[in-house]
Amino acid sequence: RALPVVGAGLTPVHRRILYAMHEMGLGPTRPYRKSAKIVGEIMGNYHPHGDSAIYDTQVRMAQGFNMRYTLVDGQGNYGSVDGDPPAAMRYTEARLTKMAEEMLADIDKETVDFGPNYDESTVEPLVLPARVPNLLINGAGGIAVGYATNIPTHNIGEVVDGLMLLIENPDATIEQLMKKIPGPDFPTGGFIYGMQGIRDAYHTGRGLLSLRAKVGTETDERTDREKIVVTEIPYQVNKANLIEKIAELVQDKRIEGISDLRDESDRDGLRIVIELKKGEIPLIILNQLYKHTQMQTTFGVIMLAIVQKRPEVLNLKQILSAFIEHRREVVVRRTAFELRKAEERAHILEGLKIAIDNLDAVIALIRRASSPDEARTGLMREFALSELQSTAILEMKLQRLTQLERNKLLEEYQEILKRIEHLRSILGSEALVLKIIKEELVTVREAYRDERRTKIVPEQAEISIEDIDAETTVPSKGIIRRG
Repeated sequence: RALPVVGAGLTPVHRRILYAMHEMGLGPTRPYRKSAKIVGEIMGNYHPHGDSAIYDTQVRMAQGFNMRYTLVDGQGNYGSVDGDPPAAMRYTEARLTKMAEEMLADIDKETVDFGPNYDESTVEPLVLPARVPNLLINGAGGIAVGYATNIPTHNIGEVVDGLMLLIENPDATIEQLMKKIPGPDFPTGGFIYGMQGIRDAYHTGRGLLSLRAKVGTETDERTDREKIVVTEIPYQVNKANLIEKIAELVQDKRIEGISDLRDESDRDGLRIVIELKKGEIPLIILNQLYKHTQMQTTFGVIMLAIVQKRPEVLNLKQILSAFIEHRREVVVRRTAFELRKAEERAHILEGLKIAIDNLDAVIALIRRASSPDEARTGLMREFALSELQSTAILEMKLQRLTQLERNKLLEEYQEILKRIEHLRSILGSEALVLKIIKEELVTVREAYRDERRTKIVPEQAEISIEDIDAETTVPSKGIIRRG
């Protein structure tokens, strides 16, 4: 239960939280509901484990510094990048985000299988329809017995571009896909230093990424001293612990040349200021900070997910292909459901059309009948109607007999016949199914696309110490000038 399913990219607890909140009607436009109420609902109906396990997961789904695209819209204290714990569930509130609605889209159209819950008192979906490629965009992390997964987050625009390429060209290589998806994109920004770890992860499912903080230098005009300013830190690094570690290194004199250390972070963003002593060279201090603190960390990628009830380590193309296959099944099942409903409606309309064409005889038959059952049986016998059609005729309002309403009924019948033809053509054409998948992916991309936060720096980007000056961003062993 700690590993995500490859199609929807959710573990059981994630899936149950989203489904339970959907069943409670907690959409993005609805009022927030107490987290304690939500956790109780999930624990009582779907997830018979500790409330803390459910609440901790719900909290993480609402944390913008952990999730690239949050699935829960939290109100209240949901913790911070400093490692502050969230408030107790009785104090916080939550509802679903728009992205979470995309995960649940068309769940009421028989698109996924349902199974009994733990006590067989109700049913729950075994997977979600997932219109967005959640496994890649939000990543996953979990430890199971003998297995571990650690999938980094990605940019939704890039992932959708990669999916479009693979739909258009199923033989696309991983190198070609990497032109669309150059690498992970973490919610906290920062830099990925070097391409080899990304290539390893995308080709084999395993790789080591070297992450670095985003750093700039400023000069204090009053004192003429240099300042190192950290504005983004590596993914999942605790800011308070990082500052504490730097202070400890200064106190132990393992790093000399730092005169002051301040956390100037506010609601506008992260800002750690490291003031240097006069004459100190920022790049030398920076390399010491990278060596001894979490301003440089390693992210071990293990792209492991459940494929057909078995855990497998997957490469980039396999994950993208699995999502396309998942969406193909959802679209086909949804189309079959809509076709069945359309055919049922057409059947009713055919009966009403027969009744309108033989209006006088139908009215006379109904007036003669001593009971509704006798009238129903008479209609079925006299006009070769089904029981459903006869019931619809008996339940028809008298206003439907006006000329205007009769024309509307005939128009609806013609429309439904066209719709049935269209739905049948989709079910008979793989190309049309893929076209629908692409159209839906484009809609998702346009709705949620944003700028990449994490910059990828080739290892060759080394610049000498003499090049460093004010307003400089230092992502790697050297620097890259802003702009």
